[in-house]
Amino acid sequence: MRPGTKPKPTWLKVIAGNPGCRPLNTNEPDALAVGELVNMPVPEDFTPEMAAVWAATLAAAPPGLLANIDQAVLIVFVTAKWAHMDAVKHVTKYGMMIRAPITGVPMHNPYLNTMNAQAKIMLRAAAEMGFTPSSRSRVSVNPKRKGTAQGGFDDLKDLGD
Repeated sequence: MRPGTKPKPTWLKVIAGNPGCRPLNTNEPDALAVGELVNMPVPEDFTPEMAAVWAATLAAAPPGLLANIDQAVLIVFVTAKWAHMDAVKHVTKYGMMIRAPITGVPMHNPYLNTMNAQAKIMLRAAAEMGFTPSSRSRVSVNPKRKGTAQGGFDDLKDLGD
């Protein structure tokens, strides 16, 4: 990620009228577009709940955004999201404040720390994969052209006679 202020999503620049007059990212991934996703297998050590989060995340990912190389970051995101959801259940059930088991003194629910830590990890991984609106505006996805090879020199024109 480059340093500095996060850019506005392209759709927001269009609505605001692009006051900076900088070129708009026309190849920004569309979070609502329907397209073909990379079929990454669910890691073997995932629980059924984690596998459900994995499938939902892949289904919601913008088309053309994820590749097989992104599997490690996706695993971090899914694990953090699952742990965050689990911690939210415990905080909802017991509340943000509980009584200490030995002394009975009020204290913060330990799951609250887990919930906050997993939220930070989840948001960082989401930004790395282009899942947030501001990170999507930094990403450029070139749709594959049908009927042509996708080699490294396909865009060059013939230089011969």
